Amino acid sequence: MKEITVTIDYDGMKYQTNIITKKEVKEEEVIKKAEEQVRKQWAG
Repeated sequence: MKEITVTIDYDGMKYQTNIITKKEVKEEEVIKKAEEQVRKQWAG
């Protein structure tokens, strides 16, 4: 497992989030997970 810090542009603002994932996961999947995580956090 590895922890990655990702900066996501959401609704005109930049957010930083951490993703914990398997080492072999591709960058596109990490970015997608980060975007989903930020979206869920600010949707409510």
